[in-house]
Amino acid sequence: MLNSGHNFRKDTPVTSPVAQWEFHPGHFWMRGKRPDKIVDYDEELQLWNVYGYPESAAILSNPKVFSSDTMRLDPIKLDEAIVEGDFAHTDPPKHRRLRGLVDHAFTPSLVAKMESRVHGIIHELLDGVEGKSQFDLVAEFAAPLPLIMISDLLGVPESDRALFRQWMDKMLDGSEKFESPETVLEQEEELHKELELLWEMRDYWHERAAESRKRPREDLISQLVHAEVDGQKLNDSQISNIANRLLVNGHLTTAMLIANTMLCLDAFSDQDARVRADRSLVPALLEESMRYMSPICGVGRATNSEVEVAGTVIPKDQLLLVWTGAANRDERQFEKPDVFDAGRSPNAHLGLGRGIHFCLGRQLARMESKAAVEILLDRLPTLRADPANPPTFLQVVDASGVATLPVVTQ
Repeated sequence: MLNSGHNFRKDTPVTSPVAQWEFHPGHFWMRGKRPDKIVDYDEELQLWNVYGYPESAAILSNPKVFSSDTMRLDPIKLDEAIVEGDFAHTDPPKHRRLRGLVDHAFTPSLVAKMESRVHGIIHELLDGVEGKSQFDLVAEFAAPLPLIMISDLLGVPESDRALFRQWMDKMLDGSEKFESPETVLEQEEELHKELELLWEMRDYWHERAAESRKRPREDLISQLVHAEVDGQKLNDSQISNIANRLLVNGHLTTAMLIANTMLCLDAFSDQDARVRADRSLVPALLEESMRYMSPICGVGRATNSEVEVAGTVIPKDQLLLVWTGAANRDERQFEKPDVFDAGRSPNAHLGLGRGIHFCLGRQLARMESKAAVEILLDRLPTLRADPANPPTFLQVVDASGVATLPVVTQ
């Protein structure tokens, strides 16, 4: 049985600038609201929502009962090649073997060696906006930085980066809401578009893999091509799905973290002044940003057996949505959860997940974001959100982040 507890309070008054931000309508926690229940069942979508912190942490830490293989419960049986090799949708023991193929690329020592490259990219991007009185911080800085870094790791030529950005935009456009099974079946055309994108990405990685077999290089794709799992080489579907996972997680999460953090500093002037006066707070600032506006705010799990969560019995073979964004506002875990505190400690948020699926690239994301924030504060000390052009937000159900952030420099 997982920890149960009292229901969240239903409403928390919001008097900050956050009240004016137009988040996805389902992200009630960003508006200072609380769910009626810690666990509830959505009849239309046929799934269970989990909102509490201890419940979410326990679920994410127990892959034996709560499987990451949610595709088996999908009413539409898709080609297994779509997720084959994607460690984010794989359970132990196979998960460990697949993730182990790329773990080595994100160790603290190797990430430290990338720091000078990250600093160079940051300065190049800021050189590109030098002299501009206004620009979009996401399009011209927060998004390109991690895209360049993950492209370098994967051995992607500079000429293909624009293609990657197009893929990310298309993915986000198609992720506005979860569909009920009936709705999904009625929207075959939309599903076909999503599959077309996945096949396009797959074909690209197949070509890269073929090139790497002929001419191996010092990049992750070449390493995957020559790697073995259980004594067998990875097939092209496995390679492409691992590459896609690294691309999506390595790009989107960091881009949102950088932009979200700068927006929060702009919105909460007392915290901005605090960080500028004491740069040692930047690491804690980033952790608070991940708690307050979690880039990935919801993850799916499937029950392998009947289980009780917060006093609610959930049968076997049920789909759960674990709302880590809501869990990060649980007052049972965080004091004054709706307050943005750049020095919050302790801060055991779930913004990077928990358990065996804890974010693979967390060291790189933290390093990139720390460098980005510090150099932005140094080079553009008067940077602020453009009061005439408010930020826009991703309308994606399982992610919360800035889509555009117009800024002025004077």
